[in-house]
Amino acid sequence: MSSQNKISAVVFDWAGTTVDYGSSAPSKVFDIVFSKNGINLTLDEINGPMGMEKKAHIRSLLSLNSAKQQWFKHYGRESDEKDIQRLYEEFEATLYEIVADYSKPIDGVLQTVIALRTMGIKIGSTTGYNSQMMEKVIPAAKQLGYSPDCVVTPDKTGGYGRPSPFMLFECMRQLNVYPPRSVVKVGDTVVDILEGVNAGAVSVGVLKGSNLLGLSEAEYESMSYSDLKAKKELATKKYLEAGADYVLDSISDLPELINKLNETK
Repeated sequence: MSSQNKISAVVFDWAGTTVDYGSSAPSKVFDIVFSKNGINLTLDEINGPMGMEKKAHIRSLLSLNSAKQQWFKHYGRESDEKDIQRLYEEFEATLYEIVADYSKPIDGVLQTVIALRTMGIKIGSTTGYNSQMMEKVIPAAKQLGYSPDCVVTPDKTGGYGRPSPFMLFECMRQLNVYPPRSVVKVGDTVVDILEGVNAGAVSVGVLKGSNLLGLSEAEYESMSYSDLKAKKELATKKYLEAGADYVLDSISDLPELINKLNETK
């Protein structure tokens, strides 16, 4: 590739990739809201659509067979768009109260961002949170040392969240970076990878701290080597099946990857 295609920007996902180990805040709130409404889902079910715009996430959860059956048993009818809107409003209100408390950068993120900036790399972020939510989260993360050059939310792109590429394109516009293959999209969910693939960017999945791995920090540290290896292999397979170009064990491995990419371009 020509020099104009050297990596010049990294666009990170937010929760589960750079802050909030395991993306625990939205997982917790989805569980609270659905349980209150008579629907009990497993963590794997809740995490399945993670990374999507939140109303789309709720719609996806309600399409699960287990949710459909529980909903019909509880309400005597199928769910509809009014139900989705009500659950969404409950979700947003609940998450809004706690989200700033889940803004701690994941280990390695601050050092990685410093290394990338030293290399002249611009830093962007896309997220499934809306702009009102990010008004609380961005300052909290900044106080703890993490501050991207731009953050794009689904409501800033006409409601088109992941897996569509439009938030990533908007990030590229704000950063004045192109073509897409000069951008690395980094995330911790399948839809993060799909966002990067659909935009034509280099797509990278991260294992440690990821929603896809589905472990808390304590669970990660205490799990046996063989069990952790098996979970990582399964998560890696899911990333690659979604079209990931690379899968990293930790976000700390990113600067080395970008150096290698730029050496070959």
